[in-house]
Amino acid sequence: MSPDAGTEAAERRRISTELWRLVLPVLWFGMVAAISFIEAPLKFQAPGITIPLGLGIGRLVFAVLNLVEAAILLVYTLLCFWPAATRIAGARLWSWMALLLVFVFKLTVVRPPLNARTDLVLQGADPGQSPWHYVYIVCDLATLVLLVVVAVSAARAVLPAKSRR
Repeated sequence: MSPDAGTEAAERRRISTELWRLVLPVLWFGMVAAISFIEAPLKFQAPGITIPLGLGIGRLVFAVLNLVEAAILLVYTLLCFWPAATRIAGARLWSWMALLLVFVFKLTVVRPPLNARTDLVLQGADPGQSPWHYVYIVCDLATLVLLVVVAVSAARAVLPAKSRR
């Protein structure tokens, strides 16, 4: 294989990796935007939906969303560090780290009290207002912003070197 063929193959591999680094955050963005900011508030406006029923549906939907988010984050993480020739660095590394931290915070700090509150409501109690829903919304907003940042970074990396200036 000629040196040019090796360089072309490496460039194709780089572009392919960057395209996946673009597609995954865009997919994730769409899922969070649709579920957190469209489905979640609207379900409580449907006829016949009670608070306990809506919370039960929400728990199921958000549990599955979080599983899918985790899968996307895992694949995205692998693409950030493999192959070694296309490993991210600098601001892109910080964006990935922030995305990871927000996701872990949401699952380990925010979800447990929300689940406990849902348990109480499903048992017939009235635990009153909770700030945790707002914290979850802030986490999702931060996630959306970070996903735009990582998607734009990937899109810029796909552009030819002349266009990136």
